[in-house]
Amino acid sequence: MSILSSIGRIATQYAATRARYRSERILLSLPAELRKDIGFPEILDTPNSRRTAIFSSKII
Repeated sequence: MSILSSIGRIATQYAATRARYRSERILLSLPAELRKDIGFPEILDTPNSRRTAIFSSKII
């Protein structure tokens, strides 16, 4: 594995992570009733979720 392929792999993972967090922020900006209808709160209900504490508070 070359250095360039390692950098490319890391960049791909970074872009995917940013896209996921951006999607979470967009979903969390929706009203609670709508999030409940689409089942989004179930993702945050996992007991070992690292981001549960971060996203459990209301975002303004």
